[in-house]
Amino acid sequence: MLQYENIISLLTNAFEFLEQKIAPPIKQEFGGGYVYRYSEKSYQQAVIQKLARTITGLRALLLLNQNGLLQEQASLQRVLDELDEDIMFLTFPFLFDDLTELHQKYLDVFYEEEFDIPESAIESTQKRPMISRKKVRAYISKPRGDESNQSSSIETSRTLSKTYSGYVHCASPQIMELYFGTPLKFQTTGNATSPFYEDHKDDLFNNFFRAIHSFGFASMMLRQNELFDQLLSYSKQFAFEQGKGNNVAW
Repeated sequence: MLQYENIISLLTNAFEFLEQKIAPPIKQEFGGGYVYRYSEKSYQQAVIQKLARTITGLRALLLLNQNGLLQEQASLQRVLDELDEDIMFLTFPFLFDDLTELHQKYLDVFYEEEFDIPESAIESTQKRPMISRKKVRAYISKPRGDESNQSSSIETSRTLSKTYSGYVHCASPQIMELYFGTPLKFQTTGNATSPFYEDHKDDLFNNFFRAIHSFGFASMMLRQNELFDQLLSYSKQFAFEQGKGNNVAW
């Protein structure tokens, strides 16, 4: 777990560095109080916000795993997977000069306030529209080289999402992973002796490895090439130390 904690420290430092490269949020009156918002509502500011949630998500992931709360860990991994997809979706237009109408729609939805009547959530009529996850995945999986395989990449993302869906929506097969021990019972307080614990522990690698990539894409978007090189080097080191160096690629 120490290596995962080191990655969180690395990404936290990278975040604080990248955060300084964009205009900060400003204080605004809202519903009788105040909030902080980005007035420019830029792609870069959206990416910074997604990176912030990536770090807090990784911190929570470790805490949940260490306390044997594996159902909650798996549910959060679904969130982190979508954060990773969102960051690719927002950065790729700047890396590949490929901005689309879907990107502007995504940005409009992302920055839309939850309530159009700040003083009353109940009286608010606004309903946030949803951007199709299928369309997001189709964009980030577009062929961009000789070895690109769009259909395979989309199917991988769909399968990964489906795998964690049972934990998010509390399906019976996933819930029954809580039933073990002597005497047999539902383990509702968290239990690292679960027969599934090692599988969930090994699964942490994927989210931490992808998070390093997310910060790499953001670094390129913000033209911080030195930071990108550092993250690329670290990602390779991390993969080989975990025995997965021959199975992954940037």
